[in-house]
Amino acid sequence: MSSLTQHKYLPSFHHQVCTKGKFVHRIRVYCSTNTTTTSTAVKSKTNVNQLIIEPKLAKPPIKVVTDANHPRDSDTSLQSTWSHRAWVAVGCTTLLISLGESIKGSVDTNMWVEPILAGWVGYILADLGSGVYHWSIDNYGDESTPLVGAQIEAFQGHHKWPWTITRRQFANNLHALARMVTFVVLPIDLVFHDPIFQSFVAVCAGCIMFSQQFHAWAHGTKSRLPPLVVALQESGVLVSRSQHSAHHRPPYNNNYCIVSGVWNEVLDKSKFFEAMEMILYFKLGVRPRSWSEPASEWIEEIEIASQSQVQ
Repeated sequence: MSSLTQHKYLPSFHHQVCTKGKFVHRIRVYCSTNTTTTSTAVKSKTNVNQLIIEPKLAKPPIKVVTDANHPRDSDTSLQSTWSHRAWVAVGCTTLLISLGESIKGSVDTNMWVEPILAGWVGYILADLGSGVYHWSIDNYGDESTPLVGAQIEAFQGHHKWPWTITRRQFANNLHALARMVTFVVLPIDLVFHDPIFQSFVAVCAGCIMFSQQFHAWAHGTKSRLPPLVVALQESGVLVSRSQHSAHHRPPYNNNYCIVSGVWNEVLDKSKFFEAMEMILYFKLGVRPRSWSEPASEWIEEIEIASQSQVQ
C-alpha cells in the first residue's frame, strides 16, 4: 500500500469583499488508496481514487469606485425634493400631536409613571420592528414588489454603496418612513386620547421614522458626527457604528436592528431570523438572499479619491 500526493492549483470562485488584500487559503482533500501487486514477471499498479490535495490560493477582488463611477453628491437621487420635505413635516406633526395628547392627558390625570414606561416600551419595540423590517427587505422581494419595492431597491444599492447614506439629504432619507407614519399615526391621533397609549405611539413611531437617520449616523465617522450623537451611540441609546458595520460584512445576515441595536445580540444568538427563513422556505418555497453567494449588487465598493482629487 502506498499513497500518492498530487498538487493542483485552481483559481478561486468565491465572492468576498477585501479591503486589505489578504490571501485566502483553502484546501480540498480527496481520499485515495493505491494498491501495488508484485510478481516475478509483472509489476502492476491499480490506482483507486487518487489522493489529491488542491490548495486554492485566491486573492479576493478589491472593488473600488472613483469619481467616474460612483453616485455623486449632486446626484438627484440623494437630494431632497419639496415632496420629501412635505411628508417629513406632516410626519413630524402627527408625532407632535400624539406626544401632546400624552402630555396633556398626563397633566390632567396627574399620571406620569405609566406614560413614561409606555414610551420606553415603544422605544424597545421600535428597535425590534426596525430589525424585522430590515431583514425582510434585505432578503425578499425586488423593485417590483408593491408598496415597498422602491425601498427594497434602495437597500440593495445601500449594500453596494453604504457610504452614500451619509450624503443623502435629511428629508430624502426619511420621507418614505414619514409617509408611513403619517398614515398610521394620524388616525390614532383622531380616535385615541389615552395618555399611556399615545406615549407608546409617539415614541415607537418616532423612533421608526427617524431610524434611517440613526442608520446614517451609524455609517458616519466619529470626527464628523455631533458629540451628542457620538455619546448616544457609545452609551447604547443609538445603534453604534461598530455594531452596524458587522451587518455590512459577509454573510450579511446579522445585526439588522438600526434604532438602538439592543435586540441584535438576542436575535442573532437565538437564530431568530434563520428560523423564520426556514419556516418561509418550507411553507412557501421562497429562499432568502442571505442563503446565496452575494450577488454583485451586494458586494461593497470601496470609495477612493481619484488622482485629480489627490493632486
